[in-house]
Amino acid sequence: MLCVLDLDGVVWLAGKPIEGSPEAVTRLRAAGVSVVFVTNNSSNTLVDYVDRLERAGVVVDPSELATSAQAAATLLHAGQRVSLIGGPGLSEAVVATGAELVEPEANPDAVVVGRTVELDFGRLSRACTALRGGARFVAANNDATFPTPDGLEPGAGALIAFLEVASGRRAEVAGKPNQAMANLVRRRHGVPDLVIGDSPRTDGGFAEALGAPFALVLSGVTAKGDVPVDPPPSIVAADAAEAVDVFLASGA
Repeated sequence: MLCVLDLDGVVWLAGKPIEGSPEAVTRLRAAGVSVVFVTNNSSNTLVDYVDRLERAGVVVDPSELATSAQAAATLLHAGQRVSLIGGPGLSEAVVATGAELVEPEANPDAVVVGRTVELDFGRLSRACTALRGGARFVAANNDATFPTPDGLEPGAGALIAFLEVASGRRAEVAGKPNQAMANLVRRRHGVPDLVIGDSPRTDGGFAEALGAPFALVLSGVTAKGDVPVDPPPSIVAADAAEAVDVFLASGA
């Protein structure tokens, strides 16, 4: 059996563990359920995620991680010239394909974008010029918001929207709920028995793309007052701990 868990808003909020989530992962593994963590956050490297999860009380192997950076990288190939706007995790995934990182003014084959808080208007402007010139426009994800302990911050979608408006181009989005991420998880792990997430659009849509049941938790971007939602989840729970308990009790 396999359970896929989102990270932000499910396991933690900006790296701070949500109460009960580490123990929920332990219960899944003790019951013989394999666990894969799938995140639309493209900022961090795999080593960063392993270290941060360990500090949050969850021991994880890099093979149990799938990120939107990795999903975006599946749309590229060796030898391509790629201009990057994003964090080190996106850079790591793109370089692993054998692509060459270049500046946006260097006539790249593709512009790949993920969430970053270090924004340079001049670089964004040059990226728009490259996009208008025909470079492929790949987005790690287009989540509008990013959950933190202090509330919601702008997500990668806000940056993507800026570039789409300024360039007149639409991004090809790789992360949840899109097919590139579904293909990545299905190829590595098969179809999960449950997807646990905090966003109906992102995680619920991802579950649909995989053909898996969806458990919605109310510890991230979705509040109790937002329910009912579309797509309708199989489980609605306060947090991952409750969702896991319901899943295990069902004998699924």
